[in-house]
Amino acid sequence: MATRVADSPPYGEGRSRLCWWAMVVVMALQSQTGTVAALRVGYYALSCPNAEGIVMNAMARAMQRDTGAAPGVLRLHFHDCFVDGCDGSVLLEGPNSEKTAAPNLNLRGFEVVDEAKADLEAVCPGVVSCADILAFGARDAVELTGGVGWSVPAGRLDGRESVAARASADIPDPGFDVGQLNNMFARKGLTQSDMIVLSGAHSIGRAHCVSVKSDSPLRAACEGGRTFSLDPTPERWDNAYYANVVNQQGVMSSDQTLFDSSGTRPETMLNAALDTTWQLRFSQVIVRMGAIGVRSGPDGEVRRSCRFVN
Repeated sequence: MATRVADSPPYGEGRSRLCWWAMVVVMALQSQTGTVAALRVGYYALSCPNAEGIVMNAMARAMQRDTGAAPGVLRLHFHDCFVDGCDGSVLLEGPNSEKTAAPNLNLRGFEVVDEAKADLEAVCPGVVSCADILAFGARDAVELTGGVGWSVPAGRLDGRESVAARASADIPDPGFDVGQLNNMFARKGLTQSDMIVLSGAHSIGRAHCVSVKSDSPLRAACEGGRTFSLDPTPERWDNAYYANVVNQQGVMSSDQTLFDSSGTRPETMLNAALDTTWQLRFSQVIVRMGAIGVRSGPDGEVRRSCRFVN
């Protein structure tokens, strides 16, 4: 297991450079918009001191059963934040909820969140939001696959709505080109550079046949529910994803376009060459992404079950 950027408690002394960067990013966001003001590292220090450890333990148990739990929860956090903000809405059940939308049909990791929530409710009932569980779990997914973690600002509340049509409109398609990706990320306040960095989350996990680019040799091998590794080391957090793309081996069109487009090629090549630099940038950008559309006050709640509103 990799070492988290905070050397002792995640909000204690001796923070490393990544933790310092996370705090800088949060303060910068706070100066730009009041919606982020509720988020802070160590949010549960008094109300549920072991909250992050409980989520980490649930993630570790899940990964012992299935290594796909890590990319599953990381992807859940992304799909949650891109639709109505980071409010846990992707977790809600319902005939027209986000999880029923086409881009979300292959999402996994819901049972991991349920397990973490049950553990938290047993110790600190009604305290830790499902949206924060996703944010903690995304960080843990990186750590448990060998990457360097970061301190997670918390304090998100859970939303009460989940609409399939919004997910269909806001989740990037695996067939997108750079222009389409840039437009979708810009709508969330993220830059082209942010998009390139977050694409590196494909360092872990697998893609279903439907997502494989049509001109790929892999597409010819597609059968039923077959899946393909997104990079040569699908269970290890590293920059091999970018090297794969540079070598014209991107699995999805939205991957390969990062190298094929002249505007994104230089940074893609840099990420392929400098693993530590990319990991540092990833920690910064995912903290920014985790602050999209945060709910506070009467706009949200702390759900007792992540699948249903209170």
